[in-house]
Amino acid sequence: MAEALMGVVAEVERKLARQRCRQEADGDPELRTSTMTHVVWAPPKWLPRAKRVLAGLAERHPARTIFLVPVPGRKSGVEAEAVVQDFAIGDGREVLSEVIELRLSGEAARHPGSVVLPLLISDLPAYCRWRGRPDWNGQALDEIVDVCDRFVVDSNEWQGVPGAYDPLARLFDRVVVSDLAWRRGLPWRSALAERWPGIRTIERVSIEGPRADALLLAGWLRSRLRRKVSLTRRDAIALVGIAVDGDPVTPPARPALSGSDLLSAELDTLARDPIYEAAVRETAA
Repeated sequence: MAEALMGVVAEVERKLARQRCRQEADGDPELRTSTMTHVVWAPPKWLPRAKRVLAGLAERHPARTIFLVPVPGRKSGVEAEAVVQDFAIGDGREVLSEVIELRLSGEAARHPGSVVLPLLISDLPAYCRWRGRPDWNGQALDEIVDVCDRFVVDSNEWQGVPGAYDPLARLFDRVVVSDLAWRRGLPWRSALAERWPGIRTIERVSIEGPRADALLLAGWLRSRLRRKVSLTRRDAIALVGIAVDGDPVTPPARPALSGSDLLSAELDTLARDPIYEAAVRETAA
């Protein structure tokens, strides 16, 4: 298996080299740079959405992006495609990003670390955006966590919250974790924080929005106030309304962010967020 994987890596590098040569032949000034390796675990049903998010990032995060696509099949195998994408940045210049797609089956899907590791760009951070709910006991998750510096999820993609927050919290000491459901709630947390110190005495919060967003926001309140705050929720596709003890909170003036905008914000930092981690632990409890 090791020889086959090294052959895949060599094939990917050859394809990228040919693509770069074609790009250089077009005569446009190009900036070949990468700020990170962006690993995306994307089962087939998630792959189209993951690619749309990548397209929305455009030139904001020049990177080598590696799509890991686990596909059904007992026989171990890896199919690889590699392209170089160019994005205009003004003045007739372009920035180039590398996109690699690896379709993994059998043993290769259970052990992706061995094919990802040699494709990581040396001395640059590696981010993993995991689409869907991870198999918390799976070898694939274990290996990805070991080779990446940051692990980005969206717990609104999961069934079984808040129960799933407990295994997520167990990753905090192994890798920097962030959640797009937490990022979406930032404007509302700011609006609630402006009510300090009066908010110290609240007993209940009512939220209209997705389940994960609401749970994390309530967990944040409990962890900050260090006491119980009851939660009631009405379902909605986005956070559209919050009230504390029946008093409506003024909606934030900021526009809703796209999936690309949310991910871009997470790709700008490597630091742990202890306030997020406390909210997750409180929600799990």
